[in-house]
Amino acid sequence: MPQEPQTPGAEARFPFDRMAVERFRQAFPRARWSDERKSWFVPGKTATGRIDRWLAKEAAMLAIHGDSKGRDAFAFDPISSPYLEVSDDLRIRTPYSKTVFEELRTVPWASWDEELRAWRVPFRSFEELRRRWPRIEKAAQQAEPEERKRRRDAAKNSEGDKVARLRNAERRRRRYPLPAEHLPPVGKPVATEQYGIVVFNEVSGELVEARDLTASYPNAACANADYIWGRWRSATLSELVRTWPARSPPGAHERSRGWWQPTLPELRVARQNARSMERRKHSRELSRVR
Repeated sequence: MPQEPQTPGAEARFPFDRMAVERFRQAFPRARWSDERKSWFVPGKTATGRIDRWLAKEAAMLAIHGDSKGRDAFAFDPISSPYLEVSDDLRIRTPYSKTVFEELRTVPWASWDEELRAWRVPFRSFEELRRRWPRIEKAAQQAEPEERKRRRDAAKNSEGDKVARLRNAERRRRRYPLPAEHLPPVGKPVATEQYGIVVFNEVSGELVEARDLTASYPNAACANADYIWGRWRSATLSELVRTWPARSPPGAHERSRGWWQPTLPELRVARQNARSMERRKHSRELSRVR
């Protein structure tokens, strides 16, 4: 029956499991189920604290049970890899790889241990780790220094390598062709075709040569307009947080001119990258202090 609003107490919700329900009713014999709220109501002024303690005890018990099952599964069908070490839990050490990072961060209860310089995965997550292991191991192998060097050597002097080197050289100049009749606002974040969200801090007025457009900015080279160089820098996290997103994606005209008001998805990615950069900078500063 639904409880009166004045009755002191608290609600308890947890995934349905017959044994868990029996344990709950033993711990809280006065608890009543509410079909309307889809939860248990425990009367009493101290109900909230007692429910929290019971849920914590249940979580610990389930973790122990899950770890036990995971150990048995690992013993029956282990993962044999130079990247995996077995201890109180499973520890993964690989060369840095974005793919490895993305795979491991989605494994339940996996965490990075800064002191050990390794990912730690409890045995209760073994099945999920095993499902993702082929991609993790392949990405780790491709991230090995020798493999990276082999790929670099193979790519040297290829057409793709020449284009990439030209683009990197152009990026280091921190310049961008802007249509003379459609200049972006100075000092405010805008999205660009080549460099993501940036802030233009200077428009030089220097005309862009056609050969520079053809080599690095093909979208501008196709437009029948005069372009001048603008100088840009990366947007800071505070600037990105203050930026209001565009109501709609950029149209053909905005893309052809090379800049537009950033959309919400673009801002989310840029903010995440800026936060990561700030964390790395903070970590480096702490390391120097130590």
